[in-house]
Amino acid sequence: MGLIFKKATIADIELLTKTRIEVLRAANKLEEIVDMSIVEQQSYEYYKSALNDGSHIAYLIFDKEKFAGAGGISFFRVMPTYHNPTGNKAYVMNMYTAPEYRRMGVAYKTLDLLVTASKEKGISHITLEATDMGRSLYEKYGFTKMNGEMELPERF
Repeated sequence: MGLIFKKATIADIELLTKTRIEVLRAANKLEEIVDMSIVEQQSYEYYKSALNDGSHIAYLIFDKEKFAGAGGISFFRVMPTYHNPTGNKAYVMNMYTAPEYRRMGVAYKTLDLLVTASKEKGISHITLEATDMGRSLYEKYGFTKMNGEMELPERF
């Protein structure tokens, strides 16, 4: 299989945004009737800014002209800690493989490209949220479950 792994550019913003909405619908089990227009608009704006300033890298995967998958990683900084003295972090997101390309190593290679990009930036603290479908891939790659993290749910 001669798949092409292409680093996304600003010219790919429409496909990136469309894929983002598909991933969110699948991960959250949302039907097509659910209005995602605000998320779509904000995702478009995010990509426009983050692809330009380098705070996000994405890969698009094609089988000739056919879209086969995607994945992205965002870079950000938090207050430095003992375990992360630079405070630089990365967050893997928007991992997607078209159904007919699943279980063929597409997501693994995409993940590897994203982790490599992070390491090239000197970032070793990489996190992600795993769906049930993706969990085994991330565990196979070496990701482990985090303990101690908490979230404050929306209250309004």
